[in-house]
Amino acid sequence: MQTNLTEQARALARGEEAESILRSCVHCGFCNATCPTYQLLGDELDGPRGRIYLIKQVLEGNPVTAKTQLHLDRCLSCRNCETTCPSGVDYHNLLDIGRAVVEQAVPRPFAERLLRASLRQVVPRPALFKALTQAGLMVRPLLPAGLQDKLPRQVRAARPRPPLRHARRVLMLEGCVQPGLSPNTNAAAARVLDRLGISVMPAVEAGCCGALDYHLNAQEQGLQRARRNIDAWWPAVEQGVEAIVQTASGCGAFVKDYAQLLARDPLYADKARRVSSLTRDLVEVLQGEPLERLDIQTKLRLAFHCPCTLQHAQQLGGAVEALLSRLGFQLSAVSDSHLCCGSAGSYSLTQPALSRQLRDNKLDALESGQPEVIATANIGCQTHLDGAGRTPVRHWIELVEEALS
Repeated sequence: MQTNLTEQARALARGEEAESILRSCVHCGFCNATCPTYQLLGDELDGPRGRIYLIKQVLEGNPVTAKTQLHLDRCLSCRNCETTCPSGVDYHNLLDIGRAVVEQAVPRPFAERLLRASLRQVVPRPALFKALTQAGLMVRPLLPAGLQDKLPRQVRAARPRPPLRHARRVLMLEGCVQPGLSPNTNAAAARVLDRLGISVMPAVEAGCCGALDYHLNAQEQGLQRARRNIDAWWPAVEQGVEAIVQTASGCGAFVKDYAQLLARDPLYADKARRVSSLTRDLVEVLQGEPLERLDIQTKLRLAFHCPCTLQHAQQLGGAVEALLSRLGFQLSAVSDSHLCCGSAGSYSLTQPALSRQLRDNKLDALESGQPEVIATANIGCQTHLDGAGRTPVRHWIELVEEALS
């Protein structure tokens, strides 16, 4: 794609990167064939190719409008298009660059600003989020339907974690919303890892991965959270910790991007590369272990929803399914498994109508094989899908831990 960026655009910290990404696009349109929003809306500007053109126009000095912002907001950042693209267009980074420029140019209505500010103030604070979740559960019948389905149907208390007793050790990011919505998930992961001779070290200073701020266009605040996590993990990294394990694939995808996001930071670039190289989704850790030692006993029939952040961002599509099959779970087939469920971080709150359509379509596909339960690998997807009140949705590691003999 030919470009003619303005001097102002070229002077952006990521201006050269944006131009390089734009020039890699060959207009083929294959991306639209797998774009969830294009499939729902049928509008070229609600597909990756159209959004790339919009960002190109913005960086070339064309007028920026609320319509431009709307089409960029509607993108799920699912990165399905990147999996499809034959030219390797780094779409998600171009989108981040374009959204930041548009955010500066187009003031949002007050209600949108309030929602986004509230999300950024509440969600990254686990204690506050957990307290609000518990309060919401107590008054659930009084809440609007849109809030009721954001609350978990059942909160399973975290069972005790094993002590630090093995030479092999990993860190684990606890996350922001998972301790409030599904507190047993990380505890279950720690118990399964313990069975395999791996201890999980606490790192209480680590907090939100930074993805929420970053993807709500508060990019510097997101990077600050990344730096704080690196500082929190660094002593253990220097001591030779094996990995930094993520049970939420959304967090894992963002932490794996720390190396690129902080590449221009002279104080953190090297550390960020090291942290990203150590970051593993839980399935990456388990798939190389002697799983026969777990002695799983199960006849559970389940459908697996592979989150976009696992299959498209981390390129781990099929990994959890293979592991669950290896352990003896019966997996039903899922059509269009590449499509997003509509959770997409804060998307279910900022674009509720589109999000619900995607959720219902995804559940129809997941339930077609009549599973007893739906498993997934990301707390956002889990809560979003379970909020429909249909087939129960759980994190896969809890199902594995419950099946241990």
